[in-house]
Amino acid sequence: MESDPGFLVAVEEAKAGFEEGGVPIGGCLVSKDGKILGRGRNLRVQRGSATLHGEISTLENTGRLPASAYKGATMYTTLSPCDMCTGACIMYKIARVVIGENKTFIGGEEYLKQRGIEVVVLENEECQGLMKKFIEQKPEVW
Repeated sequence: MESDPGFLVAVEEAKAGFEEGGVPIGGCLVSKDGKILGRGRNLRVQRGSATLHGEISTLENTGRLPASAYKGATMYTTLSPCDMCTGACIMYKIARVVIGENKTFIGGEEYLKQRGIEVVVLENEECQGLMKKFIEQKPEVW
């Protein structure tokens, strides 16, 4: 799964966020037939936003789609989703959430599972390293 195009895009977005001075969390939404619907990254620092987390930014960049487009989709995210992003995945009936790592932060994984969403945690070293480096360099932001 770490070689899935959706996951690679999410990591690319996380790296771009880090280079911009933001929180390195990226996302990518992929349809059940493998088409990338949207991609995004945490933009809280860059835009002074309280809500533009990686998954929310991804959904925003996906644009307004019919409900059927989300059915069976996979949200790739480099960090375990917070409660807000967990709720968005549930609201849009996303079928699977693939998480790069959850050592830095554990979000709503159990709630996603309770709601019938498949959760896959990769424990990806690159995602862990990005978050570690960010927290070391900008603890006040984290």
